[in-house]
Amino acid sequence: MKQVYFEQTGGPQVLKYGDMPDPTAGPGEVVVDVHAASVNAADWKVRSGDGYRVGKFPSGIGRDFSGRIASLGPEVTEFKVGDPVFGVCDVGFEGAYAEKVAIKAAIIARKPEKLSHKDAAAMALTGLTALVAIEDTLALKPGEAILVQGGAGGVASLSIQIAKHIGARVITTASPSNHAYVKAMGADQVIDYNKEDFTKVLANIDAVFDTVGGSVAERSFAVLKPGGRAAFIASGPTAPKPSRDDVRSLRPNVKRDRQHLERILSLWNEGAVRVPEIKLFKLAEAPAAHELSEGRHLRGKLVFTVR
Repeated sequence: MKQVYFEQTGGPQVLKYGDMPDPTAGPGEVVVDVHAASVNAADWKVRSGDGYRVGKFPSGIGRDFSGRIASLGPEVTEFKVGDPVFGVCDVGFEGAYAEKVAIKAAIIARKPEKLSHKDAAAMALTGLTALVAIEDTLALKPGEAILVQGGAGGVASLSIQIAKHIGARVITTASPSNHAYVKAMGADQVIDYNKEDFTKVLANIDAVFDTVGGSVAERSFAVLKPGGRAAFIASGPTAPKPSRDDVRSLRPNVKRDRQHLERILSLWNEGAVRVPEIKLFKLAEAPAAHELSEGRHLRGKLVFTVR
């Protein structure tokens, strides 16, 4: 099969596109013919060695995908060959930028035929992360105010929609070129981070969801009300230490499971969320996709069309 892989950590140029052995399905696993895979910030952090440890080289890369089941391992009864599915690779496994991927059947979900493969791939890890952060970690409630940092990104734009569906007042940060986009996603208030300091504009916020990291994460505590909480996904494996002792700092535990994938599907089916804007690439264009993703100013999702 064709696959994107790398033999040493480094910049986008270390990514190679070539032939690798086809995977096989072990007990409880399936092999999926991948039709689409998406780019996530974690991908280029793994590639660069930024806080992630690669087990061995050559290493595959990529975490979420959509496709059709090509073969079944022993003990798999809930799927059949040809079923459309989507999902996120198990924790510690990278390899979705490929024509085939082997994965535990228990952590993937059936894809509706009316949802395209590219759209399913775009919503897999982003949807999983957004749901775990907004519903499970922050336990956002109707009537609360939430600040979503970096609203135009894939996870953030889905988070805005989920928060709005819950009934929260949603504030986000974005550049002027993305204001219309995040408002269409449901943001009630948009702060231009190029001109406005969100810590001077906002106060007494119930919750913050930070997808940016760095100084933005550290300053996010300032806008919380006493007893407020903040969740972080761009500050490494642990949440940053709060600058005050009357708020909570949380790191969402984004486990892989079918329940959350089916939850994002149900929200999509209800019209409560829509797929983030997508820019398409071919697998062989992985270095260019990573360069764009790593620039941190993209809108929506980058998706590889594989088949």
